[in-house]
Amino acid sequence: MADEISGPFKEAVAIMTRVLHRQTGHSYPIAAGGQGITIRDAAGKDYIDASSGAAVSCVGHSHPDVLAAMREQLDRLAYAHTSFFTTEVAEALADDLVAQAPPGVGHVFFVSGGSEAIEAALKLARQYFVERGEPQRRYIIARRQSYHGITLGALAIGGREWQRKQFAPLLIEAHHVSPVYEYRERRADETAQAYGERLARELESKIEELGGKNVIAFVAETVVGATLGAVPAVPGYFQRVRDICDRHGVLLILDEVMCGMGRTGTLHACEQEGVSPDLMALAKGLGGGYAPIGALMMQDKIFDAIAGGSGAFQHSHTYMGHPLACAAALGGAAGHAPRQSAGKRALAGGAPRAPAQGAVWQSSLRR
Repeated sequence: MADEISGPFKEAVAIMTRVLHRQTGHSYPIAAGGQGITIRDAAGKDYIDASSGAAVSCVGHSHPDVLAAMREQLDRLAYAHTSFFTTEVAEALADDLVAQAPPGVGHVFFVSGGSEAIEAALKLARQYFVERGEPQRRYIIARRQSYHGITLGALAIGGREWQRKQFAPLLIEAHHVSPVYEYRERRADETAQAYGERLARELESKIEELGGKNVIAFVAETVVGATLGAVPAVPGYFQRVRDICDRHGVLLILDEVMCGMGRTGTLHACEQEGVSPDLMALAKGLGGGYAPIGALMMQDKIFDAIAGGSGAFQHSHTYMGHPLACAAALGGAAGHAPRQSAGKRALAGGAPRAPAQGAVWQSSLRR
């Protein structure tokens, strides 16, 4: 049949795959093995996994500690439904994450990935206000040129217009303000501090336009990933955002699915911003690619509102808190604390050279 077809579809037919791949006309090499930073295909060709997939495989492929943790868990228990049971490994992972969490964060809700973590954050934020007797709060504010996932709620708050367009009739109402995109949007006569202040005022103006008592949350990536390319905020921006959210009773949701779990020199990127979010989404590096897992971390006040109200978060998944996924994360997370300490030492020691070098590069780019 392939011989009867010409053009871009011939290659797709020749593959004879039953999988709906990301691109139907592309021939994908078959990944057959992996070790460290390398993936080997079925033909024996090696690839340096320089981007660690989609910023996922942060501890490398076939790490012996992670594999050992997963094998040990499989020998004990593969699955138990969370309607009826908890597991030692889920409790241990939660304890580990909370022990290293930003101030005030005391509980974790496990999911299977980043989109699910954001979806859970939106629903928990809404339920928090319902439990507190503020059901009129209904608006979510996020930033343009952001990415928060591909499920409907996450897509609605994200800023990837080309992905949102065809699904627009299905999306919840969301409002967007400017991203922190200093390279293109800071004016020539504007300092970084003044630029950040201008963006903070824009956020506050949007909250006031919608009515502070009507806004649920502001959602932002601490370091923007997929849409801008590893872009941090200007100094002081998130502290101003935190102040504004507090003043209006709005929750701050930080998306650290891509930038969290040690990727920026500290376990959580928000540590370097000097802020603690109300809700924080984690995934990718949490499981390191060994099993699908994400987490929604929350301030104690949010947990307490649920526990002291209805007593149940109206949201769940079949595979949430999966023992094998938790074991994979715990096997990898055991190394996060040393990496975090090393990162902090670097920031306090040799890393001051990095901002200076960055300033030189930025100046050159602007010219």
